Amino acid sequence: MKKLLIASAVSALFAAPATVLAQAKPAPAPTLDKVLEASGISVSGYIDAGYTYAKNGAGFTDRVFDTQQNSFALNQFGLTVAKQPKEGFGGLVNLTVGRDAQFIHSFPEGGAGGAGLPASSMFDVTQAFLQYAGGPLTVIAGKFTTLHGTEVIASTGNTNISRSILFGSVPFTHTGVRATWALSDTVSLIAGVNNGWDQLTDSNKGKTAELGVTLNPIKPLSIAVSGYSGKETVPFATPGSSDGTRTSINAVVSYTIIDPLTIGGEILDVSQDIPGVGGTTTKAKYNGAALYVTYMFNPKLRGVLRAESFDDKNGFHFGGTVPAAFATSDTKYKEVTATVSFLASDSFEARAEVRRDSANNTVFTDSTGATSKNMTSAALQGLYKF
Repeated sequence: MKKLLIASAVSALFAAPATVLAQAKPAPAPTLDKVLEASGISVSGYIDAGYTYAKNGAGFTDRVFDTQQNSFALNQFGLTVAKQPKEGFGGLVNLTVGRDAQFIHSFPEGGAGGAGLPASSMFDVTQAFLQYAGGPLTVIAGKFTTLHGTEVIASTGNTNISRSILFGSVPFTHTGVRATWALSDTVSLIAGVNNGWDQLTDSNKGKTAELGVTLNPIKPLSIAVSGYSGKETVPFATPGSSDGTRTSINAVVSYTIIDPLTIGGEILDVSQDIPGVGGTTTKAKYNGAALYVTYMFNPKLRGVLRAESFDDKNGFHFGGTVPAAFATSDTKYKEVTATVSFLASDSFEARAEVRRDSANNTVFTDSTGATSKNMTSAALQGLYKF
């Protein structure tokens, strides 16, 4: 018994300092992600790098970003910082850096309006807005992306490498105010007013109204319909020029037939009133449609097929925005794109793509200056998300 008491005393003697030290040791410093999580702030981003080769793609093209015939590129580095509580005030800032940023700048910087003309800066504040949420109502004010279109600016939001013709035929962003009212879990109404298409500061006094509705009547089906109408200058974003009403209507539908198979469709119609001499008005138009078929062969392998047609009446969209350009004939475009993606992990995706564009006029130009009615391209892409 005596030996047991001595052993216990010795054990307690050695254990006591360790216990005291453990109690005195400071707690580990919280990591950045823990601090952000506790504050309700989310930080996310991605890197998009790749290679594109396009035969007959050195000159005129019907795409927004693919303007180099044979090149590696850092297409996009995207970063989003947001605090968007379900109730109360918040905000979001989204930055785009890289080659693609040259083409999405809002007026007064170059390249605005989807004209396909690059600005010098490879840095763009793509979105920056304040937000208030209360019950079914959410209001944002600042700069935000458009309601139109299936495809988006951020590469991670698309399933093809190249963007569709329709993507470059709608606005990229708007600066103004937008309100969304969730009538139910399946229906939301959207209304707002802004400076117009891709205008950080308005190039005229007129404002553009936006209306939209999103529907999810059954789980596999989603529908989004949106419209814009307001006066824009001709030529576009040219202060002091005459203006006319520009109206656009867009509808996007997606339906999951079975778990691995999803089909989607989009239609677009745009018209612009062109003021003429003596109070006359000419109406310029373009319209298009696209079909998407997506199939998941397995959790890591995805195939996407996109088919598209676009009618640029009198060359309004690609041929120019001044009345003299309307003398040119209609140009009708078609394109088919096949993309295969390998989803290596939640954070990395590799894509390969082949695309064929064609037109009824010789609008494509190769590096020697020769023109053609078609263009073929191939592309590789790596996407890292964090």
